[in-house]
Amino acid sequence: MTKASARHILVETQAECERIKTEIEGGQDFAALAKKYSKCPSGRQGGALGEFRPGQMVPEFDRVVFNEAVGKVHGPIKTQFGFHLVEITSRS
Repeated sequence: MTKASARHILVETQAECERIKTEIEGGQDFAALAKKYSKCPSGRQGGALGEFRPGQMVPEFDRVVFNEAVGKVHGPIKTQFGFHLVEITSRS
């Protein structure tokens, strides 16, 4: 069965999510920005979510993590929790 590892940044608004994505694209460190801005407790670990399988995360998150390119930052992704930037760190 497929499994993946990812890290994310969770914020309240799409505009804030897009601003942070621009900072990452400009060379800022994903983990440092996760620690600074993420509303998720995982932010303390640089947004790291560890390893998980399909169905363990909300569907919007799963669609990205199990279908999009590894090593790229994806988002904003809207879920019931807010807006996410997701970087898929591995998938097998």
